[in-house]
Amino acid sequence: MNEIIRNAQEKDLPVLVELLNELFSNELEFSPDPQKQFQGLHALLLSDNGNILVLEIDNEVIGMVSLQYLISTFLGGKVAQLEDMIISKMYRKKGYGSKLFSHALSYAREHGCLRVTLLTDYNNEIAIHFYESFNLKKSPMIPMRIVF
Repeated sequence: MNEIIRNAQEKDLPVLVELLNELFSNELEFSPDPQKQFQGLHALLLSDNGNILVLEIDNEVIGMVSLQYLISTFLGGKVAQLEDMIISKMYRKKGYGSKLFSHALSYAREHGCLRVTLLTDYNNEIAIHFYESFNLKKSPMIPMRIVF
């Protein structure tokens, strides 16, 4: 098996939209909207403020994760918001999620990020355990948002 982790390209957008559809179908707060997901992914590909990493096996994209960059005034530098972590259902429980997530953390560190933050559903014990296995800690802060 030929396995690589690389930056996403425009040609990957259709399969990335499919992966997000799978992800958002299982999240409490979101529901899939392929047109919006395509627009968001395309904007992120063109942006200097983020990266989409894909895991490819034998020329097939089977997973993705995105990093979006901000400046933390507390830390005095660049930080990353990690989003859209997903491995296609048929490839789960085979170590691919760990490889992709570990690579994303290393990528963020190597590109000057001082912290990585992510959100996960409060009742997704599998995801919480997965992230804790990489030494991520629950924050006492709670997310709040308004959608326009």
